[in-house]
Amino acid sequence: MHRRSLLAAATMMATAITLAGSFAIPAAHAAEDYPSRPIQMIVPWGAGGGTDAVGRVIASLLQEGLGQPVTVINRTGGSGVVGHSAIANAAPDGYTLGIMTIEIDMMHWQGLTDLTYENYDILALVNADPGGVMVSADSGYDTVQALLDKIKAEPKGTFKASGTGQGGIWHLGLAGWLLSEGLEPDYVTFVPSQGAAAGITDMVAGGVDIVPSSLAEGRSMIDADRVKPLASMSAERQAMFPDVPTLKEGTGSDWTLAVWRAVVAPKGLPEDVKAKLIGAVETAYNSEEYQTFMKDRGFGVRWAAGEEATKIVAEDDKALGEVMKKAGLAKQ
Repeated sequence: MHRRSLLAAATMMATAITLAGSFAIPAAHAAEDYPSRPIQMIVPWGAGGGTDAVGRVIASLLQEGLGQPVTVINRTGGSGVVGHSAIANAAPDGYTLGIMTIEIDMMHWQGLTDLTYENYDILALVNADPGGVMVSADSGYDTVQALLDKIKAEPKGTFKASGTGQGGIWHLGLAGWLLSEGLEPDYVTFVPSQGAAAGITDMVAGGVDIVPSSLAEGRSMIDADRVKPLASMSAERQAMFPDVPTLKEGTGSDWTLAVWRAVVAPKGLPEDVKAKLIGAVETAYNSEEYQTFMKDRGFGVRWAAGEEATKIVAEDDKALGEVMKKAGLAKQ
C-alpha cells in the first residue's frame, strides 16, 4: 500500500506540473500576442483642439503599426482632471492609452486633484511648443531686452499681458520669466483670456502689451507682420523661428517653458508591453505622415521616451510648482 501511495502521489504531482505548465503558456506568450483586441486612446481635452488633433494622428499611426483599432475617446471636464483620471484609473494592460498634457504638472498644485505624473507610465513625449514673448508689430520694441528695460522703468502694473486663463500655462510662463529677471511675478498685470488667439487679437487692438504664448500660436499674425516675436522660452532657437533669439540670448534669463504632449498609459504596464508600445510610438513619430502633419499645423516636434521623458515632466512639475507658490496660485 505504501508503494502504491507513493506512486499515486508522484502521478498526481506530475499531472499538476503538466497542468501548471499548460496554463503558463498563454501568460508567457501574452506580450507576444499583444495587442489582441482594440485599444482606446483617451484625450483629456475637447474634439477639434490641438491635443485632440495630435491624439488622433498618433492613434491612426499606432493602429497601422499595431494591427488593431485604436479609438480616440474625448473625456473632458475639470480643467483636464476628468480625462487624466480616466487614463490613470484604467487597467495597466496596454489597452488604454492617453495623451497627457503639461496640465498634469499644474492641477495638483492648484488643489484640483491628487494625480501627478507618477500615476502614469510615460511612453514618450511627441510634441513641445515653447512659450515666447510677443508684442504688437507697432509697439516700438525690437528686442526683448528693450522691452524688459521699459517694464523695469515703469511702475508695477503699467504693462499688461494675456494669452490664457488666470493661472493657465502662459500666465505661469510670464510669471516665471519675470521672477528670473528679479521682478515680482505680478509686476506685469495678467488679463485672462480664452486662449492665445484671443490674447493676440486684444494685443493687436492695443488692449494688452505682451502675449507670452507659444510662437506657433502666433504664427499667422507673425507672418502677416502684425505681431513681432522678441524671444523664445526655449533652450535653443526654434527651427520654425530661427531668427528669434532665446531668452538666454536676449536678456541672460535661464527661464524655459514649453507646452508638451505625451503618450502615456496607467502605471504598471508589463515591461515587454511597454517596450512594444514605445517602439510603436517611435515609429509613428518618425513617420513622414506625422512629421508633415505637425509641420502643417504649426506644432513643434520633440522626442523623448521612457525615463528621459519622465525626467522632463518631473523637472517641469517642480519648476511650475515653485512659480505657482511664489505667484500665490498654489493651494498646497
